[in-house]
Amino acid sequence: MKAAILLAEDDPHIRLGLLTTLESEGYRVTAAGDGAQALKLFPQENFALVILDVMMPKQSGYDVCREIRKADEAVPILFLTAKSEEIDKVVGLKLGADDYLTKPFGVHELLARVEALLRRSRLAQRPLAAEEIPPVFPLGAAQINRKQFTVSLAEKTLPLTARELRLAEVFFAHPDEVLTRDALLNAVWGVDYFGTTRTLDQHVAQLRKKIEPLPDAPATILTVHGVGYRHQKT
Repeated sequence: MKAAILLAEDDPHIRLGLLTTLESEGYRVTAAGDGAQALKLFPQENFALVILDVMMPKQSGYDVCREIRKADEAVPILFLTAKSEEIDKVVGLKLGADDYLTKPFGVHELLARVEALLRRSRLAQRPLAAEEIPPVFPLGAAQINRKQFTVSLAEKTLPLTARELRLAEVFFAHPDEVLTRDALLNAVWGVDYFGTTRTLDQHVAQLRKKIEPLPDAPATILTVHGVGYRHQKT
C-alpha cells in the first residue's frame, strides 16, 4: 500500500476523478469537499502528502495551507489552481506550498508531481550528506534555528518554511562555493523535481528578505548570473 494523501477539492466531478486516479495507483486517499473539512481530517492520520484546490468555499487552499504549516512544517503540499499569475504562486510559496499544478492538467503530470513530492519528502528526512549542521548556525548577519524553524536578524525573529530552512542549511554547508540551480534543486527538492528553476529563485528571494539586512543588495547569498548562487561567508 502506498502513501496516505489528503485531497481537498470542492468540485465533485474533479474530486471524484482525482480520487479514482490516485487510488488506481495504490494511494490511500481521504477526500474533503472544502477547506474546513480538510482541516478537520488532517489531524486524523499521518498524511504523506496534501493536495489542495486554491479556490474552495468556507476556507481557501491558502487558509488550509497556513493552518497546516502551523502544525506540520514538513508534509508536502501541492496546490491545484486555475490561476497562473506569478503573484498567486508567490503567496502560496510564502505560506509553505511545495509545488503548483495549473488546471487543466493531465493525469500523467499529476502522478509525476505526486511521486516527485513524496520522493523529495523521503530524501529530506535523511541526514545531510555534507558536514553536520548545528542546531543554531549563522548565515551572514542572521542566526538560523533549525529546531524552531526561525531566523533572527537585528533583534527580529521570523519563521522559516521547511524549504527556506533547507536552503539555508545547504548554503551554510557550502560556504564560498558556487552552487548551480540544478544542484540546489536536487539538494532541496530532490532529483525527481519536475518544476522550473523559477521556484528556486522565488524561494531564494524570500530567504534573502529574512537573512539580508539589505535584501535588494544581498551580501550573503550572491547571484552568479547564468549559473546559480554562492554563499559568501563573512
